[in-house]
Amino acid sequence: MTSTPVLYTRKNPFPAKLVENRRLNLTGSEKETRHYVFSLSGSGFAYDVGDSIGVFAQNDPELVDQILQALRFSGDESVTNKEGESFTIREGLLQNFQITQPSRQFLEAIAQRSEGTDELKELLQSDRTKELEHYLWGMEVIDFLIDRPSIRFTPQEFAATLRKLQPRLYSIASSLKAFPESVHLVIATVRYESHGRPRKGVASTYLAERVTPNSAVPIFVHVAKGFRLPQNPVTPIIMIGPGTGVAPFRAYLQERHATGAPGRNWLFFGEQRFKCDFFYQEEFEFFQKVGVLTRFSTAFSRDQAHKIYVQHRLLENSKDIYAWLEEGAHLYVCGDAARMAKDVDVALHQIVATEGGKTPEQAAEYIEALRKEKRYKKDVY
Repeated sequence: MTSTPVLYTRKNPFPAKLVENRRLNLTGSEKETRHYVFSLSGSGFAYDVGDSIGVFAQNDPELVDQILQALRFSGDESVTNKEGESFTIREGLLQNFQITQPSRQFLEAIAQRSEGTDELKELLQSDRTKELEHYLWGMEVIDFLIDRPSIRFTPQEFAATLRKLQPRLYSIASSLKAFPESVHLVIATVRYESHGRPRKGVASTYLAERVTPNSAVPIFVHVAKGFRLPQNPVTPIIMIGPGTGVAPFRAYLQERHATGAPGRNWLFFGEQRFKCDFFYQEEFEFFQKVGVLTRFSTAFSRDQAHKIYVQHRLLENSKDIYAWLEEGAHLYVCGDAARMAKDVDVALHQIVATEGGKTPEQAAEYIEALRKEKRYKKDVY
């Protein structure tokens, strides 16, 4: 009898072994961006370039200890989650609950238990949403517990205020055709300070600091149908991916190289410094040499007195960008949603208006038509 292969999904993630973890930035960089390789041996995963990998991370044990100490719990107390599963509070804080950003339920529980007038009580009113957001900036669960030491919870009461720890999604940075046995990810390690306390990104520091070589990380494939290469391999593509946003485009280039796709490829990549933040420089130069990467525009923001970003490089190449779009190119943007994607969108409107001799309204219609034709695609976060 042949055994049925196990299907690995979000509900049943694959325990992938981490086989490589290296820093992409060189000495002198202000950033810590890492290249991760996970073995897919035995996973049965099939994915397309443009898809993402979901990673189930664990919380920082140091932060868990601080929370237990603030609440005066031993960590061995038993709690039950909303699904009816029971485990110790320590185990729950490590693996099951979101313990950084406070939930509304947690904030309301803190406000109820606070003595006298409390700013938080006022800010939880439905008409104070913006002010509450401002107040909460950089605040974590631990801050409320340390700053209000008289507040008491039972372990179960505290657990009931916490949301479930969700997996983090990362764009796949490799093609199965180039690397059939592994998957590559590009992740910026998040570390900063707020309210006088050091903070750590949940998944990024879990992978950077606490996952040892060959230990297993639960992962699954997240399908992103809206971020696919064009079906016709002749179609030209323009890829805009500063920082970790370059991940899917590394995969696209590997795919187009492996399949011999004749379509032209233009990559815009940006980071802080050429000398220490130029991820995958040799690989991209190889793709240029063999003719896969037709054009390559870089923007290193800190290498001159005035900051240069990818949107500035787009405007410098406006004539050619418009010509490529007129020839049917698909345009992709990946990376920071808050600023970069918006700035790129403004630049594209400007390019279409200038080079196409259009009014701002006509340029907006042109860009909207690209979206509707699925020729302007974004994977932003």
